[in-house]
Amino acid sequence: MRAARPDLVFGADLIAGFPTETDAMFENTLALARDCGLTWLHVFPFSPRKGTPAARMPQVPGATVKARAARLRALGNELARAHLDAQVGLAHQVLMESPRMGRTEQFTEVQFDRDHPVGGIVAARVIGHDGVRLVAG
Repeated sequence: MRAARPDLVFGADLIAGFPTETDAMFENTLALARDCGLTWLHVFPFSPRKGTPAARMPQVPGATVKARAARLRALGNELARAHLDAQVGLAHQVLMESPRMGRTEQFTEVQFDRDHPVGGIVAARVIGHDGVRLVAG
C-alpha cells in the first residue's frame, strides 16, 4: 500500500498485559509496531471484566501491565514524533474541525494561528509541531 501511497499512515489499538502475555510476546508487539511503521498507537492496559473468558485466564501482574502500557505509550510518542518531524515543510490539504484546528488526510492534527471556516478544506504548509500536533503557517 505504501508503494502506491507513500504518505499513508497506520494506527493500531493495542492491549498491554492481556492474560498469558509473556515478555517475549510483549517484545514482539513492540517490534511489530516499529516494523509495520505504525504512526498512531492507542494503548489500553488490560483490565479483567467479570464474567468474561479473559477474566478466568492466568493474569499478568498489575505492575507488569502498567509498565508494559507505559512502554507502549512511550513508543507511540516516539513514532508520532517521527511522523510530525517528517511533515515539517510539507504542504497538506486540511479539513477544518474547528476554526483553528483541522486534520490532514493522514488524520494528523494541525493547529492554525487564525480562523478558517469549519468544514472547509485549507491548503496549508507545515512550519513546525508542538510534539502532539502540526503547526501551519
